[in-house]
Amino acid sequence: MPHKHILIVEDEQKLAALLKEYLEKAGYRATIAGRGDQAVAQARKSAPDLMLLDIMLPGMDGMAVCSAVRKSSNIPIIMITAKVEELDRLLGLELGADDYICKPFSPREVVARVKAVLRRSNPETVEKNLAFGPITLDENTHLAAISGQALDLTPSEFSLLQVLVSQPGRVFSRDELLARVQGYDCEGYDRTIDSHIKNLRKKIADHLPGQEVITTVYGIGYKLSL
Repeated sequence: MPHKHILIVEDEQKLAALLKEYLEKAGYRATIAGRGDQAVAQARKSAPDLMLLDIMLPGMDGMAVCSAVRKSSNIPIIMITAKVEELDRLLGLELGADDYICKPFSPREVVARVKAVLRRSNPETVEKNLAFGPITLDENTHLAAISGQALDLTPSEFSLLQVLVSQPGRVFSRDELLARVQGYDCEGYDRTIDSHIKNLRKKIADHLPGQEVITTVYGIGYKLSL
């Protein structure tokens, strides 16, 4: 089986080289793009399995890169930033990022995040599908549909819907959804679930207008209902 290809988009050469070294030691194939505009072209050409994307980049910033890549690809994207403002984090997630990591960080933590996101986007083969009302999920192909019409979901959105559909009506707290969807529990990242829910609701509403499929249970979390 070929090694998973990770595209590192980072203009700090020493940091990019360090991440490349750690990822290759973990068994991945890693390449580096030092500019945002180069990253978009490289992603289209080489179709990496995952992108590590810094926000502050020459040529095109990380937000613009994420938006451009999402127009043609649902590859997992982990955004890297020195900014800790919540607005930046939420904006990145609304553009389709799957995860966030803030500088300074341990390269080992980045490798762990990469493994978790790839595990979500490439689940082990199972024999059963999930369904709730008109919503169906094929866990083998990682595809979701409503009344037979495909939902264009990112890996994180699919995993989130997968958790909700697995137990319709059950209320999941943000922390529980974060741990089950992201693959780890990290203080301060629970609002990322809100962004994923927002995106998921928009996509479901295109097929089921006027229906609140994902319900907010104030002070607790979210549940799936029809």
